[in-house]
Amino acid sequence: MVVNIEDYALIGDCHTGALVSRTGSIDWLCFPRFDSASLFGAILGSSEHGNWSLAPTDESATSTRAYVDDTFILCTRWSTEGGEVEVIDFMPHGDRRADLVRRVRGISGTVSMRQELRIRFDYAAALPWMRQAPEAGGNALVAIAGPDALVIRGPKLAATDHAHSADFTVSAGETVDITMTWFPSHRPVPEEMDVDQQLESTTRWWREWATISHTPGRYNSIVQRSLLVLRALTHEDTGGIVAAATTSLPEAFGGSRNWDYRYVWLRDASLTLVVLSGHGYAQEGLAWRGWLLRALAGDPADVQIMYGLSGERRLAEWEVDSLPGHNGAAPVRVGNGAYLQYQGDVFGEVMLALQKAREAGEKESPFSWALQRALLQFVEDNWSRPDNGIWEIRGPQRHFTHSRVMLWAALDCGIRGVRDFGLDGPVERWEQLRAEVTQEIEANGFDTALNSYTQFYGSGTVDASLLQLAQVGYLEPTDPRMLGTVAAIESELLHNGLLMRYRTETGVDGLAGTENPFLACSFWLVEQYALSGRTEDATALMDRLVSFANDLGLLSEEYDVENSRQAGNYPQALSHLALVRAADALASASYLSSRKPEPART
Repeated sequence: MVVNIEDYALIGDCHTGALVSRTGSIDWLCFPRFDSASLFGAILGSSEHGNWSLAPTDESATSTRAYVDDTFILCTRWSTEGGEVEVIDFMPHGDRRADLVRRVRGISGTVSMRQELRIRFDYAAALPWMRQAPEAGGNALVAIAGPDALVIRGPKLAATDHAHSADFTVSAGETVDITMTWFPSHRPVPEEMDVDQQLESTTRWWREWATISHTPGRYNSIVQRSLLVLRALTHEDTGGIVAAATTSLPEAFGGSRNWDYRYVWLRDASLTLVVLSGHGYAQEGLAWRGWLLRALAGDPADVQIMYGLSGERRLAEWEVDSLPGHNGAAPVRVGNGAYLQYQGDVFGEVMLALQKAREAGEKESPFSWALQRALLQFVEDNWSRPDNGIWEIRGPQRHFTHSRVMLWAALDCGIRGVRDFGLDGPVERWEQLRAEVTQEIEANGFDTALNSYTQFYGSGTVDASLLQLAQVGYLEPTDPRMLGTVAAIESELLHNGLLMRYRTETGVDGLAGTENPFLACSFWLVEQYALSGRTEDATALMDRLVSFANDLGLLSEEYDVENSRQAGNYPQALSHLALVRAADALASASYLSSRKPEPART
């Protein structure tokens, strides 16, 4: 049975993440990192491609679920004819291991439970050798295939047809712990963990992290969860921020627009840094800046749009024959060929993030301004090049208007670094080039007949990324050119009230098929509405968008309006950071409105 994307919960340890279905099945898990090969891949196939189910044997059992406060500890409560139990799924934080815990606690009566385990290493290409390991304690079962090994402890598992299962009962007041630990197969089996201690410390860590941010207002709950998602997608050791926890969840069901998002896009990571810094998370900003300095070290001409979690440069894309895809949406891809593309906008995104860090009071490191100057030198030498654009167009390179504006933003940040913060640099030269870039954009990127900026020079059509022109300060949200662009975007790209990224039928992206509305773009429209005085429109659209989040507050990349379901990789950092920005814009608009002086009385 195919499970809808929004029916999954995320649990994670800030190194990787697992997806748990409403029915208690873990259908996606890569150990020890987000970008490791999967050992549970059922979300991209079936249970035969790896999963770990845990649920009552009573087929009429019903369940509810929620996160424990501001954490990624999932509590699922099952009600059966015989009683109630709760299953607590979590991944311990800070133990420097790759662990997953499933705790079953009896609430009332007695409940019969069943777990079924199918381990399929290497994207379901490797069936492991498994053995009982009584010497390791806890009814240990060890699975090994090539470099990977797991030890599972809990109720004793028995083998049947390349799967292992166990039946057990839990009565009121009883607790049964099941643990799984990944380890390199050439090393000894890790020792048993203290589940009570790990649950307590993990709960405390998430709660303490969440208290840093104060998110008052109408959308405080979903904003808080979005900030937590962004933290969960940030790799603890390296500071790299993955775009999503999954690969190849389809943008269009049954289609081939299936991509691997388990990497660090400079764009998404930079925007995430801005959002986290704006909500008090300076430490994450410093960690990301450190990651950036390491990843970009060397010749600026070699800067990529994306990297691996530790700054790896080679992300060769290949198709996984061992996984059939989510509901048959093939191919499943690992790696991402877009890492070879030139996208000029990332220079602006990086410079904007570092400028925001300066404004927030972060001091320059010995290398950070030197890096920025090197990036600006590359901009000076290459600003007029065509590129692949923000959406990683796989068709011909073009002069995308959004990319040009982001290069303008990069120069603007450099200028402000000198003028406002006393840093050294050829500011007059940068100011002259900024003016030249502005002149070119206005001459070639604005269509007077359309009364709008265009997707690329001479295209005669628009792109949702143009909503960022006001966000980066190129012009005011109320500028007539911006309002004309918004009107054109509304006319061309709204689909059932949500925004498409661009018109795929033009063939500009060089790909077959179509896609669903892109959630981040619709949140950008909320932000534009709020900042241009259309607060009622902003609130109505915001309310609709947040209603698409699942019961746990998670959002994917896109939304299938006709079938009322989420689409694309999940959970998606860009969707959640755009949500936070939209909520902040609405809060700011509401505050400014409340500050307006009352009209004078006569």
